[in-house]
Amino acid sequence: AGAASARTDVRDCSTDPPYLPPTATNTTAQLATLRATMRAHSVHAYIVPSTDAHMSEYIAERDARLGWLTGFTGSAGTGVVTQDRAALWTDSRYWTQAERQLDCNWELQRTTWIESIALWILEAVPAGGNVSLDPFLFSIDTWNSYSRALHGSGRTLRPIETNLVDQVWGDQRPPPASGEIYSLPAAFTGSSWQEKVAGIRAQMEQHVRRPTAVLLSGLEETAWLFNLRGDDIPYNPVFYSYTLLTTTTISLFVDEGRLAAAARQSLQAGCPGPLCVELQEYRQAGAHLHRYAQGNVTIWLGTEYTTYGLYGVIPQEKLLEDRYSPVMLAKAVKNPKEQELLRAAHVRDAVAVIQYLVWLEKMVPQGRVDEFSGARHVDALRQAQEHSRGPSFQSISASG
Repeated sequence: AGAASARTDVRDCSTDPPYLPPTATNTTAQLATLRATMRAHSVHAYIVPSTDAHMSEYIAERDARLGWLTGFTGSAGTGVVTQDRAALWTDSRYWTQAERQLDCNWELQRTTWIESIALWILEAVPAGGNVSLDPFLFSIDTWNSYSRALHGSGRTLRPIETNLVDQVWGDQRPPPASGEIYSLPAAFTGSSWQEKVAGIRAQMEQHVRRPTAVLLSGLEETAWLFNLRGDDIPYNPVFYSYTLLTTTTISLFVDEGRLAAAARQSLQAGCPGPLCVELQEYRQAGAHLHRYAQGNVTIWLGTEYTTYGLYGVIPQEKLLEDRYSPVMLAKAVKNPKEQELLRAAHVRDAVAVIQYLVWLEKMVPQGRVDEFSGARHVDALRQAQEHSRGPSFQSISASG
């Protein structure tokens, strides 16, 4: 215990007053305001995930609700807040980081199973209590897991479409993305967006259930389908969007003011007609889907990237569910042109890595490199290569 208590880089909540390292965030004010908001909505437990409305692995600052509420900045975790307790669940990659970033308002739960989260909720919330979450931040599977775990327990799982964390975050919440959405040059695409759309429509026609529409929620699905790119999420060339592709129409839900002129022209060259992309407001996707689902339709979607909130808009008998949408599967199969582009990119990257290894051999013996300056140098070498658009994640640099 002597060695453990000597560690000053992690919190110690057993002492009075508790010891908090300088890396910990004071979350008392956030929690007090969130709890007041929960009382106003008769919510006894509120679940906060670490993802966004598109089930993205990487998220923008604006969607980092768990980080803002807890101080914990790891990429995966779930928080639950009741009137008198707050807990964070995360996996073993992040246990030490959590002990450095959390204050003593938070219990750290060293597991990620939904069953263990549900058991904690059953212990913390009396029968008759409401357990709430934002249905647009949970996958269909995750919602179903919570639903099963709480079923018959006397606690009600109740979706609330107003995000309570956003309400509390208020003006301090980072603004929506504003960067340009642009067309990928033809030299870098395996096929035109019109060819891709035709391919997906052919799959719709050949499917035994004859779906009338495909709904796309994954950000890379829409980016791939229309050969568009953006920078809404660090290290990811995507932009916030949904697509509803029907047999005769194409609706793209996006902040259209951010589309580059050439991108807009590309999308609207075939108007009016079946290869005309109708631009609609990003936040109208749910309402539009709701209207469309009233008709005699069948909507094909991939459950892996669709939130429970959007899924719930479509009557069960009008759904065609696969784990991944036909667009996600088509995107995964690279045609010869794409394969050639991938190989060329890997060659350029290899050149940068070889330059880096040569530089390290020269500099390390002189004692002039640390892990941070090394990471900055390899980033610079990659950036110097033709067509570089930046790394795909922050360089992870370690030695020894």
